[in-house]
Amino acid sequence: MNDQHNFGLRVQSAIEQRGRLCVGVDPHASLLAAWGLNDDLASATRFSYRLVDAVAQHVGFIKPQSAFFERFGWRGLALLEKVVERSRSAGALVILDVKRGDIGSTMRAYAEAYLPKGAPCEVDAITVSPFLGVGSLQPAVDIATEHGKGLFTLALTSNPEGRSVQSAVGADGRTVSQSVIDAAGLINAAYDPIGPLGVVVGATVGAEKSEVAAKERESKDEIAHTQQQTSESGHDLSKLRGPVLVPGMGAQGGQPEDLKRVLGPALKWSIPTYSRQIAQAGPSLAGIQSAVKDLQAAYRVTTRL
Repeated sequence: MNDQHNFGLRVQSAIEQRGRLCVGVDPHASLLAAWGLNDDLASATRFSYRLVDAVAQHVGFIKPQSAFFERFGWRGLALLEKVVERSRSAGALVILDVKRGDIGSTMRAYAEAYLPKGAPCEVDAITVSPFLGVGSLQPAVDIATEHGKGLFTLALTSNPEGRSVQSAVGADGRTVSQSVIDAAGLINAAYDPIGPLGVVVGATVGAEKSEVAAKERESKDEIAHTQQQTSESGHDLSKLRGPVLVPGMGAQGGQPEDLKRVLGPALKWSIPTYSRQIAQAGPSLAGIQSAVKDLQAAYRVTTRL
């Protein structure tokens, strides 16, 4: 198989060459305000371009959150396309956070919007939701593998509201989260050493100090944070053989040293994502780049295998 036609191998190459850090591009009103900008399209453009120009040549992954662009209507979507193109041109893999989930032809249409070569908003991977059944994602899996792209399916998210669903236990004794992880592993089993279907596993806060800091940030910036969890979360990623997108880092409380405990054997393919912590180091290019370098250095230590 052509290495460029396996998203998993492209992830491996990006991690080896640029590191595992993923930078989120989220033109949120509070982040725009922190840069002294208005909450409008022109400001979102300035914010997004500055962030991408500062980091895209230095990190392996960029993750725009589609919702923060969609709120500006079709002009916001046009901006999103330009942000994606700018990021990919600089050599970063773009993971578009859209969390699509549907069945049949509708799921296929969602995938066709982003994954084929020449798609209207072509990216390297998208996030998807499995809660209409993991099998409902098959049209997206087919398109992703055909075009050398990837999917990251929600499995164990960091928001506390998700636990009532994700921790539910099925007739076979597995949680919903574990069933999703196992289904991804079955698809990735055909690839060596890593396949194209990733999962989303949220970081956890492992120390009281981090928990207090996360709550303070929640109050200040109107964001949710990961609740304290000092024990293993019980999921088994040993047979995933795919990348793991890890939100909940930085402003939501997750720290680099948490990954080994949370992910275990999947640490090698982890992609920790940061948005606020990096953006808040701006608007200067030097400030943003310094924040990125500090995090990259931390991960070289904490994810050493």
